[in-house]
Amino acid sequence: MKVIVTIAAAAGFIALGACNQSPTENKADAIEANAENAADVIEANASNTSEAITDNAENAAEATRNAGENAADAVRNSDNH
Repeated sequence: MKVIVTIAAAAGFIALGACNQSPTENKADAIEANAENAADVIEANASNTSEAITDNAENAAEATRNAGENAADAVRNSDNH
């Protein structure tokens, strides 16, 4: 959602700024704005990916701890003391 708002705002600023510029300058500004928007999307995706990777690693670590505790409890509770 933030990405869409950012893109819309950038498009609005480009339109306002383009009033007194040459077509070449307008095109160059549009290229820069598109590159900036693409970079923002990449950063947002990287942030989301990093959070997902971190969450997955934490979940895997917790699952490993739980499996170890369960195995230890099984040994402790076995009839073959």
